[in-house]
Amino acid sequence: MDSSTNSLDDVSADSSAEFPDRASMMEVRLQAQEDEITLLKSSLADALRRLRIHDQVLQLLKQQVIAVNPSAARLLSQACCSDCSSSSRKLSSSSASDGIRHPATSQLSDTTVTNANSSASTDIQTVPATVDQSTQTESTPSCQDSGQDRVPLHGRVQSLQLEDALVEGPSVSEGNRAKLHRVPGMEEEDEEPEDEGGGRGEQEKDLTWASSVEEPIQPTTIRGLQREDLLDGSCSPEDPGSASASFKSSDQNLSCRSGPLSPIHEREKALVRRNSEKLGNPERQRKRLDKKAASSANLLARSPSLENRAKELIASAGSPGSRRGTYSQGQSIKMFIRGRPITMYIPSNIQNYDELKMEPPSERLELDWVYGYRGRDGRANLYFLPTGEAVYFIACVIVLYHINNRTQRHYRKHTDCVRCLTLHPDKVRVASGQTAGVDKDGKPLQLCVYIWDSTTLVTLQQIGPGTFQRGVGSVAFSFADAGSFLCVIDDSNDHMLSLWDCTKGTKHAEIKTTNEAVFAVEFNPRDSTNIITCGKSHVYFWTLSGGQLTKKQGIFGKYKKPKFIQCFVFSLTGDVLTGDSEGNIMTWGKSAADIKTLGKGAKETYQIMRQTKAHEGSVFTLCTLQGGGLLSGGGKDRKIIRWSADLAPERECEIPEKFGAVRTIAAMDEEELLVGTTRNAILRGTFSDGFVAIVQGHVDETHILKYLKSVLFSDSPPVSSSTPCNTDRWMVLDLLTREVVSESTDGNEQLSVMRYSPDGSFLAVGSHDNFIYIYSVTESGRRYTRFGKCNGHSSFITHLDWSKDGKYIMSNSGDYEILYWDIAAGCKLLRNRFESKDREWASYTCVLGFHVMGVWLEGSDGTDINALCRSHNEKMVAVADDFCKVHLFQYPCPKLKAPSHKYEGHGSHVTNVCFTHSDSHLLSIGGKDTCILQWKVIGGGVGNSRERLASASSTSTSSPEPATS
Repeated sequence: MDSSTNSLDDVSADSSAEFPDRASMMEVRLQAQEDEITLLKSSLADALRRLRIHDQVLQLLKQQVIAVNPSAARLLSQACCSDCSSSSRKLSSSSASDGIRHPATSQLSDTTVTNANSSASTDIQTVPATVDQSTQTESTPSCQDSGQDRVPLHGRVQSLQLEDALVEGPSVSEGNRAKLHRVPGMEEEDEEPEDEGGGRGEQEKDLTWASSVEEPIQPTTIRGLQREDLLDGSCSPEDPGSASASFKSSDQNLSCRSGPLSPIHEREKALVRRNSEKLGNPERQRKRLDKKAASSANLLARSPSLENRAKELIASAGSPGSRRGTYSQGQSIKMFIRGRPITMYIPSNIQNYDELKMEPPSERLELDWVYGYRGRDGRANLYFLPTGEAVYFIACVIVLYHINNRTQRHYRKHTDCVRCLTLHPDKVRVASGQTAGVDKDGKPLQLCVYIWDSTTLVTLQQIGPGTFQRGVGSVAFSFADAGSFLCVIDDSNDHMLSLWDCTKGTKHAEIKTTNEAVFAVEFNPRDSTNIITCGKSHVYFWTLSGGQLTKKQGIFGKYKKPKFIQCFVFSLTGDVLTGDSEGNIMTWGKSAADIKTLGKGAKETYQIMRQTKAHEGSVFTLCTLQGGGLLSGGGKDRKIIRWSADLAPERECEIPEKFGAVRTIAAMDEEELLVGTTRNAILRGTFSDGFVAIVQGHVDETHILKYLKSVLFSDSPPVSSSTPCNTDRWMVLDLLTREVVSESTDGNEQLSVMRYSPDGSFLAVGSHDNFIYIYSVTESGRRYTRFGKCNGHSSFITHLDWSKDGKYIMSNSGDYEILYWDIAAGCKLLRNRFESKDREWASYTCVLGFHVMGVWLEGSDGTDINALCRSHNEKMVAVADDFCKVHLFQYPCPKLKAPSHKYEGHGSHVTNVCFTHSDSHLLSIGGKDTCILQWKVIGGGVGNSRERLASASSTSTSSPEPATS
C-alpha cells in the first residue's frame, strides 16, 4: 500500500512539475501567433495601399495609351465591359502578399513589342479579356471591317496586353528601356529624352515592360512613353486637335460595326469622352500623382516587408532555456526566457543603448559573519580550541568563533557543504570533508579532505583529490603516533575506508566497510593499528597489518541488537563505550576465544560486557572528561548526564525544548560545556547555571524580513505533512515589545512577498493565488485595512516594488511577466507599459526589468535567479542565484552578459539578498543550508546610478578596462 501510494505521489508530482512547462509553451505559441497575425495585418495594409496607387497609375497609363493610339479604345472597352478591373484587383491583392507579379495589374511580362504593329492601319490581333465567372459570355462573332477577320470574345481572358495597343514606331532606345524597367524615382522626373537619332538604325532586342505592386509606375514612365510616341510622329504637341481627331476616326471605324457588340461600342465612346475630360488638366494630375507616389515611397521605406519581419521573429525566438536580447529601433529591447519574449522599454535618458559599457562595480564583498550551525544531521562537529574559539561548520564555511571576544574567522576552501570535522591531537590542525557537489552541467566535482592550520587558516594538505565518491562522511586522526595517519570513510555505496599519511598525502590501505550507513570512525588512542566504525546495526573492529585491514564484527549476544549505533568513545581503561538508538550505553571488551563453542582455531572476539540505561530515546553523543568522567546527550529527553568512571550517574540537566535534542558536546573545562543541538543552535553553560544560546540558526528555508517600526512575518511552506502551517497567514510584530500587532489571512495559498510603500501608508502582499492584496496602514503601523486587490497576473507573484511617490507598483510573476499597477487609481492595471519606462522606484527587487536585464546568464531558464536587491545609493545590485553564489553587479546593468563579482559560501540555492540601510553590509540567505551570510561592502566610488548611466551611454566618454574577479 505504501509503495503504491508513493508511486501515485510521484506521478502527481511529475504532472504538477510538467504543468508550468506546458502552460509556458502554450503561452509562447499564443504570443507567436498574435505576432504573426499583427505582421499579416500590417503587410495586407501595405499591399492595399500599394495596389491603390498602382490602380491610379494604371488608369492614367490607359488614358495616355488611348491618346497616343485611338485604335486601342476598343480593346480597353472590352476589358471594362468584362469587369476586368474587379478581377485584376483581387488577383493583385493576392499577388502582393505572395510576391507574384500578375499580368492583370498591367504587368506586361512574357510579352514583347513585335512587328505586329508594323503600320498604323494594321488590324488589331485577337486579345483575350479577363472576366469574372459571373459575367462570362459565349464567343460571339463580330462584323468585318475592310476584309478583316472577326474578333472573337473569349469567355475567360488571361491578360490585357497594352503593348499591342502601341502604335508602330521605331524601337525603344536603351535609355528609355531602362526607364521602363525601373521605378525612376522623383529625382529622375525631369530627365530629357535621348537624342532622336541615337540607336534608331540598330535592331533592338524584344522589350519586356513590367510593373509590379512593389514598384508602382511613376509619371516619369508615362512621360517616357509620350516622348517615344512624339519621336515617331504619331502625335504632335503642336497640333492640339490631333488627339481628338484620332478619337473621331476611331469612332467612325467602330460605328460601322454592327451586331451584339454595339453596346460595347457605346461604352467605348463614353469611356473616351470621360478620359478626354480627365486629360484636360494634365499638370494638375501630374502633381497629384507625384504627391501620392512620394507618400507611398516614404510609407514603404518605414514598413519592412512581411517576409523580413517574419524572419526577424523566427530568428529572435529562442529555444527553451535560452536568453537572448533583440534590440528594436531604439525604443525597446527583447529578452527571451524559456522561449517567451519579454519586452523591456529603454528609458529616455539613454541616448545610445549600443554604446553602453558594462563594468563590474568598484565595490567588493568580504565575508564578515556567519549565522547558523549545522546540527540537524551532523555528528562530532563541534570542538573547542585552546585559543578560546569554538570550531563548527555550516554550508561551505567552517567557523572559528571566539566565545569571549565574539569575533569570527572563516575557513573557506570548501566548494560544497561541509560534512565532517575532526581535531588533531596537537589541537591546532583540523581535517574537514565535504559533499562532492556538481557543476553547472550536472557533472560531479572532484573532492578531497583538507588538512589546515586553525591558527593561520592555511591549507597544509589535500588528501585524496578525486578518490572519494559522493562525499566524505567521517574523518579521524590517529593518536598513538601523534596524528601521523588520517582515516576517511566516503559516502559511496560500499562506504570505502581508507588510511592516509597526513604528511605525504599517500594512501596506505583501503577496504569496503558495509552497504549500511556509517556514522563514526575513530582510532584506538593506545594503538593506531586498531580502528572502530559504527552505524546502522553494526560495530566493526578493524586491524591494520602488513598494509591490509581485517574486520571483526561486535557480537551482541544476549542483548537486543539496536537499529542504530549512534556514537562511541574510548574509556581510560581502554574499553569501548557505545550509545545506541535504544537509549543504552554499552561497554565492549575483548574476550578470549570460545574453543568449546567455536572449536579449534577460534579467535578472540569483541562482546558486550555491560549495558547501562541512560536516556529515553537515542543517545546521540558521548564525551570523555579529563578526570575519567563521561558525558552523554539524549535525544527524546533532551538531557545531558554526567557519569562517573564506573558509569554511575552524577548530575543531569535538561535543555529547553525550543533548542531541540542534544546533538554533540564539547568540554571547555571540567565544568563549562558547549552543546550543539538538533535545531541548529550552540549552547554554552554549566549544570549549575544552565545553558544559553550563543549561536542560533534557522531550521528550514529562510526568507528576508522587511520592517518599518514593526516586523512582517510570513509562514514558510511546510516541509512535510508532519509540520503543517497556514501558508496564507501573516502577522505584524512590534520590534520593542515583540507583541503581535496585527494578524490577517489572504487567499488560501502561500504568501511570497510583502512590502511597505515608501511612506509606510500602504502594505502590498503578493500571494501564490496570483493576486496582490493592498492594505492601508494607519495608527503608526498598528491598524491594517484592506484597500484593494491587484488582479491581472496569470501566475503566482514572485517580486514587487513601489515607486518613489508611493502610487505605483511593479510586479513579477512565475510566468516571467512584468506588470505595472496604479494603486492610487484603485489598483488599476496599466496596459501601456511604455509609460512606466522612466518611473523611479523606491526599491528594486524585481528580477525582470530593463535596469537589471544584464544579471541573467546565457541559457537561463527563468528560475536561475531567485532574488536581487539594489543598494540604497543605487550604485550596485546584489543577485542570489540557484548555483549557491552571490553576485555583485553595477547598477544599472541593462546589457546582456554584464560582468560581476562572484562569491561562494552557501551550500544550497541562495533564496534572497538584502542590503542594510546604510549599504555597509549585505545579507544573503541560503535555502537548504539554512544559513545567513553577512558580507561587508568594501571600496566604492562616487556618483549615483543615473549619472553613471548617462555617462556610459555617451559616445564621447570612455572608461578603462575593469578588473574582474
